[in-house]
Amino acid sequence: MTRAPGLLAPLLGLGLGLGLGLGLGLGLSPPGAGAADCGSLGRAERLVFAPAARVHWLAPRVRPTGALNPLYGTVRRFLSVVQLNPFPAELVKTLLNEPSSVKVDEVVRYEAGYVVCAVIAGLYLLVVPIAGLCFCCCRCRRRCGGRVKTEHKALACERGTLMAFLLMTTLVLLTGVVCAFVTNQHMHEQVGPSVEAMPEILLSLRGLVSDVPQELQAVAQQFSLPQKRVLEDLDGVGMSIGHTIHSQLRSTVYEVLASVSSLGQALQVSVDHLQALNSTLLELRKGQQDLEPAVRERRERLLALLQEPGCQGCTEARSRASALELGADFRQVSPVDDVLHRLRGVPEANFSGMVQEENNTFNALPLLAGLQMANVVKELKKVVAQRPEGLTTLAEEFPGWEAASRWSRALEEVEERSRPYLKEVQRYEKYRWILGCVLCSAVLLVVVCNLLGLNLGIWGLSAREDPSHSEAKGEAGACFLLIGAGFSFLLAAPLVLLVFATFLVGGNVQTLVCQSWESKELYKFADTPGNLPPSMNLSQLLGLKKNISILLAYQQCREGAALWSVLQLNDSYDLEKHLNISQYTAKLQQELQNLKVDMKNLDLLSPAAHRDLEALQSSGIEKVHYSSFLVQIQKPVVNTNMEKLAQELEELARTQVRRGQRHHWAGRSQREAREGSSVLGQQLQEEAQGLRNLYQERVLPQQSLVAELNFTVRALASSAPNLQVETSGVLDKVTYLKGELPTWATSILRNESECFLTREVGYFSQYVAWVREEVTQRIATCQPLSAALDNGRVVLCDMMVDPWNAFWFCLAWCTFFLIPSIIFAVKTSKYFHPIWKRLSSTSSEETQLFHIPRVTSLKL
Repeated sequence: MTRAPGLLAPLLGLGLGLGLGLGLGLGLSPPGAGAADCGSLGRAERLVFAPAARVHWLAPRVRPTGALNPLYGTVRRFLSVVQLNPFPAELVKTLLNEPSSVKVDEVVRYEAGYVVCAVIAGLYLLVVPIAGLCFCCCRCRRRCGGRVKTEHKALACERGTLMAFLLMTTLVLLTGVVCAFVTNQHMHEQVGPSVEAMPEILLSLRGLVSDVPQELQAVAQQFSLPQKRVLEDLDGVGMSIGHTIHSQLRSTVYEVLASVSSLGQALQVSVDHLQALNSTLLELRKGQQDLEPAVRERRERLLALLQEPGCQGCTEARSRASALELGADFRQVSPVDDVLHRLRGVPEANFSGMVQEENNTFNALPLLAGLQMANVVKELKKVVAQRPEGLTTLAEEFPGWEAASRWSRALEEVEERSRPYLKEVQRYEKYRWILGCVLCSAVLLVVVCNLLGLNLGIWGLSAREDPSHSEAKGEAGACFLLIGAGFSFLLAAPLVLLVFATFLVGGNVQTLVCQSWESKELYKFADTPGNLPPSMNLSQLLGLKKNISILLAYQQCREGAALWSVLQLNDSYDLEKHLNISQYTAKLQQELQNLKVDMKNLDLLSPAAHRDLEALQSSGIEKVHYSSFLVQIQKPVVNTNMEKLAQELEELARTQVRRGQRHHWAGRSQREAREGSSVLGQQLQEEAQGLRNLYQERVLPQQSLVAELNFTVRALASSAPNLQVETSGVLDKVTYLKGELPTWATSILRNESECFLTREVGYFSQYVAWVREEVTQRIATCQPLSAALDNGRVVLCDMMVDPWNAFWFCLAWCTFFLIPSIIFAVKTSKYFHPIWKRLSSTSSEETQLFHIPRVTSLKL
């Protein structure tokens, strides 16, 4: 690996404590589980492909739900009673193949229920208008709808019964007309969506047979999505693999670098200690030479003074003074000059700077790996940028359906021709809606007349007991009832004609088409050979070599089967051949084998550092007799405690002075003794001071040097035995690691290359799986066919026929209830007119005081 000091800033500081150097005894081992998995790269992410076949995917329509469903069910049950005959397969077959040979009696026999209904409608159309004319004639002669001539006991009961029946009939009419209004409006609202659904169905069917090659081409172009993702991953594959190698080797490399750094510091400390030990030893020897005669001289002088006859109490001090001599003799300790000679110039290398440089070089591994792999990545991108040959011909070799263009043109022509008719349907539907609203409003007018007549009539009846009331309210109620009856006669003919016309169309569509469509009888009829003319044979129209079952194809399409299985396209088109990308991925794998990472130039230990460690290893620092140093260090510099001896001499000096003062008035001999004691005390005082000076000037520096020597010796004694082992271990580890790092890096590189290839092939595998699903389940699916058939049935039967039939059913309901409405209205109106001869009240006029007879008039 090319060293790059200064190329990069330190990516990761050494940041390891010196204590890591104590872990040098740990053995090195290659990366374990981290190099056996693909956790660093991860799995291939889920790619989101843009569907190519969603344009013509037909959303299924469902039966609209609402409050009118019970009404629709009632109408269908009524029609099932009207039409009891099964689906006329033979009649339809004859009609399709030989229309001229259709027999009228067969059609009448099949439409027997409708013929009966036509007879009933004809009778209604004949009888009701004639009855209306008769009623008009009678009314002109005042024979119908007259007055009650006499009042009797059962009058109130008859009147109440007729009013109740009229009210019930009116409420039934009101319910029917409300339902007619609702169904008429619902039918009008459903025509627009139904008309709009037809082009959608035709467009879906046209796209089913014409857009497959274009959609295949769009699917093939989606290959750019995994290509783009792989190219993006290739941009950083060198850095990624370098990061992985770095992350898996850094614990081992950092450990060795920390050991080298710690050992370099230990080497520096050991050399410093050896130099300090040697210099301290020389100073101690020189100090010992100067101290020894001074101590000997001071001992002799003290002994001379303390042995004088006049010195009282000097025995103990004399014994201490006799022991005043040097304790430690550092001339008996061998110097370490030979060890220092072997370590001359050590350390030559700057271990801290070297470790930092090696650390920066190792941390630059991801960037350097990316630079080294740049050329290989460039070649890999060229391979990825190519498209597999099979995908190139995916759309070109798709079996060309001979009838596809013909069907597409036919459906397009049907769609274009149907648009004007669909607009006409909407226009005529508007007229039908207006006519329905007018007739419903007319029926509603009859209901309003009945309700107004009943209310005014009841109001007039309740006011009859008042002698001052007028008969206008009752008269008005009766008039409204008769007006409602007149409207009913007028509405009978148009209502029954509209009801029968809509009933005949809607009923036949429901019984002949919708029921057989829902029960699959139409599909069975089409599958029966000979029922359809040759021009309507589906297999021939599709250009297929063998016939297919329309019912089976419909069921398979509804279950989600594709044209692949329905039309058995596997025999004419090998999809897997086009989706085989093994050669493509093999080229990619071959190029990945060329990825390499060079780590041979990673120097964990510079030559100068290597020489320093070898010098330390051969220095013999562990062979120095540190115990002999410790033996002398444990001895005192002077055997006698000089400070204590000086204090004792001062005490003796004061004792001698006090003794001389006690003999101050004695004789001459005593005076001489006193003077001698004073002189001796003074001399002892001087010796004590001299002893103190000697201790301060000579002994204390020696003791300080001994303390320094003690620290140095003990430090060396504790570290020297293991230092050689650590040095040998670090040299062995560095040598081993420098030889194994390239092998480990290569192993990690191969594993990461395989993981990278697995992930990138995963993107292509997702694409292949998506293409297989798109082609076999969406692009070449026949869902639009089954959805078009289902949607056509929903549009025709559920959205149009059901409200159509519900509308005429409600109008028929109102039409036939107009008859009892007329009868009860005419009957009830009699009781709202004034009575011809009203019975006298229970209280006669003669019995009433102050009765004034009033003139009454009676209209004839």
